Amino acid sequence: MTGLSRHNTAMNTATSPADHNLTDPRPILDRVLAVGAFVIAGVRPEQLTNPTPCTGMDVRALLAHLIGALDRIATLGNGGDPLSVTEAPVDDDRWSHAWLRAGRRAAAAWSDDAVLGQPMALPWIEGSGAEVLASYFSEVTVHTWDLATATGQRPDWDDAVVAAALEGARRILPAENRRALYEQISAARGFDEVAVPFAEAVPIAGDAPAIDRLVAWCGRDPGRGSRAI
Repeated sequence: MTGLSRHNTAMNTATSPADHNLTDPRPILDRVLAVGAFVIAGVRPEQLTNPTPCTGMDVRALLAHLIGALDRIATLGNGGDPLSVTEAPVDDDRWSHAWLRAGRRAAAAWSDDAVLGQPMALPWIEGSGAEVLASYFSEVTVHTWDLATATGQRPDWDDAVVAAALEGARRILPAENRRALYEQISAARGFDEVAVPFAEAVPIAGDAPAIDRLVAWCGRDPGRGSRAI
């Protein structure tokens, strides 16, 4: 676990877990990092060219994208533009090391309580630093699922992480017409082409496992392990 675990995780009994996560999401970030570390450590060298449920990415590219997500989280906490972050190459035997280093950078960037209350904005969300940080949980957790699926792993998913990621995904992703949303985002940023990172939600039973409901909301079919576009 990172240094974020030192933060008090006690909750007032009148406060829901979702409310607490939006007040101080750093304990959940700790756990997101731990799940990612476990799955990355289970990737074998011969699996680096395996296809993944994330269209256009093999395992190696997805690993770089995951580490890039942590670098964006760190840049955001340090007051920079997370969308300016580029994904740096990593030696094939250093992925776990790179993840741990990126996790430490992310932890350090958010170690000051004041950062949680600062107003921040991304093209798809604006609010307090805490709210914007929590919006990254769905991206990192879904891509961790992508990685586990591509490498034949079945980790014990952290219930608190999955619940926070699903709550965050529902805040920033409408159930339908996601292409229209990203067309608006792209137009606002002056982009000609629209990249839609999440397909339409995949129908799934309400009593399905939480991790399946999360990836289905984000456009994956948990039964096929594939992206829905």
